[in-house]
Amino acid sequence: MNQKYEHYYVPDQSPWPIVGAVALFFIAVGAALTVMDMGKEGGSGVYLLYVGIAVLLYMLFSWFKNVIEESHQGLYSAQMDRSFRQGMSWFIFSEVMFFMAFFGALFYARMFSVPWLGGADNNAMTNEVLWPTFEAVWPLLNTPGGTSTQAMGWQGLPLINTLILLASSVTLHFAHVAMENNKRTPLKVFLGVTILLGVCFLGLQVEEYIYAYNDLNLTLDAGIYGNTFFLLTGFHGMHVTLGTIILLIVFLRILKGHFTKNKHFAFQAAAWYWHFVDVVWLCLFVFVYVL
Repeated sequence: MNQKYEHYYVPDQSPWPIVGAVALFFIAVGAALTVMDMGKEGGSGVYLLYVGIAVLLYMLFSWFKNVIEESHQGLYSAQMDRSFRQGMSWFIFSEVMFFMAFFGALFYARMFSVPWLGGADNNAMTNEVLWPTFEAVWPLLNTPGGTSTQAMGWQGLPLINTLILLASSVTLHFAHVAMENNKRTPLKVFLGVTILLGVCFLGLQVEEYIYAYNDLNLTLDAGIYGNTFFLLTGFHGMHVTLGTIILLIVFLRILKGHFTKNKHFAFQAAAWYWHFVDVVWLCLFVFVYVL
């Protein structure tokens, strides 16, 4: 008895993973050198950072282009669709663990390190080896070098950005409903609004960083509080940027007539990622800004 096997497409070797790795290397080195060169003239780190970002964008658009072409050629089967879903699920899980590491560092610093340095748990003499004005409170607004900073409050820009991201999840949900009901005009409108909200979030985050640097003296050098603040919000901003790029590509595909109400996993994957980014921001807003 002949058994019929489902067709499964195996793509050719792709150059894009190694290109992406090179881009991330340039971004990492460029960002590190940029931080080290702050306040100096003639630093080369920012140029490496720009090169890395440009190469990463080129890799993303080129890789997306290949996948789109393969899909339109009818090379993907139901099993391939399941593979895409599993891959996206594991990718988001890895991103969850990525942020859990940073939230874990924040939790450890606040709940264990700072009290221990202040003399908790029979370490009464610990604070004597630190700077004279050390206080075991969070956030730590004084550094060993004697400089001081201010904490970023949750009102103002952080609250506005929270409302913006919550609104973007709502508009993206309506866009998804429009996709499932094959209503192309509401789909374009709601998805376009979602992208604009993402751009607004990023613009306001830049304004927040300028305010933190100029008015609050809050920098990466501002002790453990400054480190955790910029690492968590900065990496989240990077994820919002990536999510906005993905949504923009999906939006351009929709304008070209791609996707149907039954076949639109690329849209679903982008929506999953965007909702994940929103949930991370809610946790970040509570634990970094409010508490």
